[in-house]
Amino acid sequence: MARVLAVQAVSFDPADPLRGLLVGENVALPEPAAGWTRVRIRAAGLNRHDIFSLQGVGLRADELPRVLGCDGAGVDDDGNEVVVHGVIGDPIVGRGDPVNDPKRSLLSERYDGTFAEYVTVPAANVVPKPAELTFEQAACLPTAWLTAYRMLFVNSGTRPGDTVLVQGAGGGVSTAAITLARAAGLRVWVTSRTPEKRDRALSLGAHAAFEPGARLPERVDAVLESVGQATWAYSVRAVRPGGVIVVCGATTGDAPPAELTRVFYQQLRVIGSTMGSRQELLQLLNFCALTGVRPVIDRVLPLRDAAEGFAAMWQGELFGKVVFTV
Repeated sequence: MARVLAVQAVSFDPADPLRGLLVGENVALPEPAAGWTRVRIRAAGLNRHDIFSLQGVGLRADELPRVLGCDGAGVDDDGNEVVVHGVIGDPIVGRGDPVNDPKRSLLSERYDGTFAEYVTVPAANVVPKPAELTFEQAACLPTAWLTAYRMLFVNSGTRPGDTVLVQGAGGGVSTAAITLARAAGLRVWVTSRTPEKRDRALSLGAHAAFEPGARLPERVDAVLESVGQATWAYSVRAVRPGGVIVVCGATTGDAPPAELTRVFYQQLRVIGSTMGSRQELLQLLNFCALTGVRPVIDRVLPLRDAAEGFAAMWQGELFGKVVFTV
């Protein structure tokens, strides 16, 4: 039986997740089930989700080994250049959007992911890759960039000329939000702990960058929050009365004081946001193709050297996306 190169989670370790990483030709060439399609991966994007998987989040021990990776772009068996949408769910249960299916999963959870030479997905989970985008650029978009797209253009309610605060510049979602918001005519402010990342955020198009907790010139129309406990109180105080906080994650913990008195007195809206639909991925790809906006790529590595990219993410040494090429 033909074997293909893949990056797998083979064990869990919350303190040292890279111990559970296995790279090698350890996976059988997958055959698509009825209604599914096979994609030969040309590039795949690394996400924080892949680190979480190695820590045992979203996976059980009896589901190991599991091929990691949510994002990918490549060529299907018919020769079409495609981008993989990593959310697998029932659109009927989700009322037209698989993301709203409570039993949805991401690639690399219930099904093997994109860190392999080949991946199989439901036929509806591939969309055409615009010719204007490289495989490496397209592979950055389906998770972090799609999350930022939905936060900004579906859930925040912001319009050109509004001011948005992006918490924690440097990660994949944050750099995507800065780039997309600036291209859409929003005033973009960011926070970051390090001068280097603040400077990089400004180079991406942010209008101003602040240290965490710094006093802002004025309150903002929307806050894009992915940090959680460490920044929540600041987010609540940074938004204007009637403004919105859109939350997509809680990397520093999900149990901060709720600040409910301020929320109701200031009539704030708090909206949860995760991933995006197939249609929103198509819109994001078209947005990038039409505007010239491109994802920020920190580094491109061969899939065989995936451990280097995982280590850089675990150590916080990134600004933008890590992409693996096959």
